[in-house]
Amino acid sequence: MSAEVVFSVNQNGVAVIVLNRPKALNSLTHEMVRAIGEQLLKWKTDRNVSIVIMKGEGSKGFCAGGDIKTLYEARSSESAMRKAEGFFATEYETDMAIHQFPKPIIAYLDGIVMGGGVGLTYGASHRIVTERSKWAMPEMNIGFFPDVGGAYFLNKAPGYSGLYLALTASVIPAADVLYMNGADIYMESETIKHFNEKVEHTDWAKVKVDEKLDQLIDEYRTQPSQASKLASCQKEIDQHFAFETVEGILQSLDREGSDFCMKTKELLLSKSPFSLKITLKQLIDGKHKTLKECFATDLLLAKNFLKHEDFYEGVRSILIDRDQSPKYDYKHLSEVTVDMVDDFFKPTSSYKRM
Repeated sequence: MSAEVVFSVNQNGVAVIVLNRPKALNSLTHEMVRAIGEQLLKWKTDRNVSIVIMKGEGSKGFCAGGDIKTLYEARSSESAMRKAEGFFATEYETDMAIHQFPKPIIAYLDGIVMGGGVGLTYGASHRIVTERSKWAMPEMNIGFFPDVGGAYFLNKAPGYSGLYLALTASVIPAADVLYMNGADIYMESETIKHFNEKVEHTDWAKVKVDEKLDQLIDEYRTQPSQASKLASCQKEIDQHFAFETVEGILQSLDREGSDFCMKTKELLLSKSPFSLKITLKQLIDGKHKTLKECFATDLLLAKNFLKHEDFYEGVRSILIDRDQSPKYDYKHLSEVTVDMVDDFFKPTSSYKRM
């Protein structure tokens, strides 16, 4: 067991996973996702485990995503590249294991929940957001793409709101997370403490688990104080993000000229043109794929991005030097052709910029 992730099981059948890197916002290492996957495999058939709880140590959040600074080292050597590829393969396997886990998993999406943190929580059976929740798929900010099954679950959001969140990398609060199906339940962060105590002190071997859990949730759940802003923008989102090219989306935003359109256009133009086009195709194709197929595509794309200079430039600019001024290889959408995008979705892609 790694100290970076702590596991426990109490006498009442409650198993707990605590992401234990609070100084790093509980960002995920290869060892952490491997340990979680292995532990879930054991708990799957353990009769002493009735319910699993997932939470993050510290007050700032559940998980800010993968440890991208470590992945940044992938280009330093062949062995580092293999380790980075192994991280993604293991992460996606663990995320899939959560989706398929046969017992209830309660995930506390309190504070920051981004990228890999979304991957760990989306498949949980009971996902709880709070007034402190800050949810995002922020990969577009570093010249990457929304992985961890993003093409599957972002397409489960109403209309084109999932595509909007993917391309803009917008950070959303609890009401929006509930609206786009990233969570099921709202509780105040202080209330979670009392709810958690009730869960841990219930003898789950003596009750009908699903029925009792629903009863406890109903006792403590409330509603966010503010309505979903994402819902109020749904008509505009659907109008402008229904196009099958990034250029088409931008032209539509340009024609309308509303405040929403101008802000959205500015957000899109700040991203890597290459990432924008890859992600649009990823999500369009994902509408017709199973979760397993989406994860397979994610692994293929992740391996190709690890050999793509824009990813490293994005990480350098946002997370290493923090100058917030990435100098991407492709500065204009017109430089990224359809053939280049299609080639990037092939296991034997000839497109390598490193």
